Amino acid sequence: MPSNIKKYMAELIGTFWLVLGGCGSAVISAAYTETPIQGGGGEVEFSFSSGVGVLGVAIAFGLTVVSGAYAFANISGAHFNPAVSFGLFAAKRFPGSELLPYIIAQVVGAILAAGFLFLIASGTPNFELDPEASNPLATNGFGKHSPNGYSLLSAFLTEVIMTFMFLFTILGVTSRGISKGFAPLAIGFTLTLIHLISIPITNTSVNPARSTGVALFAGAELIAQLWLFWVAPILGGVLAGLVYDRIYEDLPDEDKV
Repeated sequence: MPSNIKKYMAELIGTFWLVLGGCGSAVISAAYTETPIQGGGGEVEFSFSSGVGVLGVAIAFGLTVVSGAYAFANISGAHFNPAVSFGLFAAKRFPGSELLPYIIAQVVGAILAAGFLFLIASGTPNFELDPEASNPLATNGFGKHSPNGYSLLSAFLTEVIMTFMFLFTILGVTSRGISKGFAPLAIGFTLTLIHLISIPITNTSVNPARSTGVALFAGAELIAQLWLFWVAPILGGVLAGLVYDRIYEDLPDEDKV
């Protein structure tokens, strides 16, 4: 098999695993409940009803990145995320000619995972995909599709900042002088922390492919909010790449593409 095809397959499978493992933990093991607020004029509060809870979902996303990175980093670099690919490109660590095929592979992997997750979750009579719910199928959103009702501005700023820090960590732990064997652990822990901070705000994207895959099965209203989860993470990733490149522009040329 040609080496390029191997890379694209690694990105597809790795993104599939990230979405299936991370979103699957939220949909299957930590479903949301909507509890009416007494005297709240029809308002509801959102919470995890049982199972692994917010912490468990955050850890699940971190573990998918750790395991996927150990499995595929030596093949494709283990991006599993268009924002990561754009950030590495901005930092001159990744060729622009590979951006489109990587992103296509990542989005296809996410859609396949979301489809499998939908089939699995619908195998119980208690499963209901309600487009009016906060986060059907672990989707990302703002306003009424934010777990705690955060605004578009709050969601946008959160996704930019969280993705910026995620990419800055990735760039730092994969630089010269850092033991590459520990990089997946640092990246996974960072993603876990990001989810602990931002699940209540946007249900945590920092990954346009992850957001796209599940939104396509959740209805037009969730698809209409997808633009934010492409623009904000990619902006955060590119800013991190540019800043990192300026700070460490004196690194030896072999560390850059």
